[in-house]
Amino acid sequence: MALTQQLARVSPQYLARCRRTAEDSPGKAPGWDPPDRDTLDLGWALWGLARFFRRAGVDAVLTAALERSFSGGSADDAGFLDHPTVHDGFDDPPALLAPAAVSEICRVLGTADIDEVLELLPRDGEEAAKMCGFGGFSGDLAAYLRGHFTALRGFYADASARGLAVVAWVD
Repeated sequence: MALTQQLARVSPQYLARCRRTAEDSPGKAPGWDPPDRDTLDLGWALWGLARFFRRAGVDAVLTAALERSFSGGSADDAGFLDHPTVHDGFDDPPALLAPAAVSEICRVLGTADIDEVLELLPRDGEEAAKMCGFGGFSGDLAAYLRGHFTALRGFYADASARGLAVVAWVD
């Protein structure tokens, strides 16, 4: 099974409820089950996009916001989610981005002209895949990256508009 980047939009109240549930349950299960409409599976696309941003010299503020958008913030604040019912334990525990951080990431991602940035991809498909750290790629790499970036930006825009936090983890 391939590892994929997962995100969930949740309210501070939902997080507090999950924290209390974990504290009160014998197995420390947090009762984590955010609605499907508030989750996003990014596959492995954004890891490659972030690598491309760094290698292509894309604006450091945008690159940092992109990386933070899927690496999360504090794992300490979401430690109660470090449970097998949430993630498989292969990678770092889930990390939390508070609503203020979500709004800042949303603001920065909203400034990006992803089409302009993707113009920096090498024209040769094999070279473009290597620049992203992919061993190979079949299909339209720019379209693949654009689609996932657009989904991420929309996910954050909705979370920011609703005053939600974002939890990030690899599963």
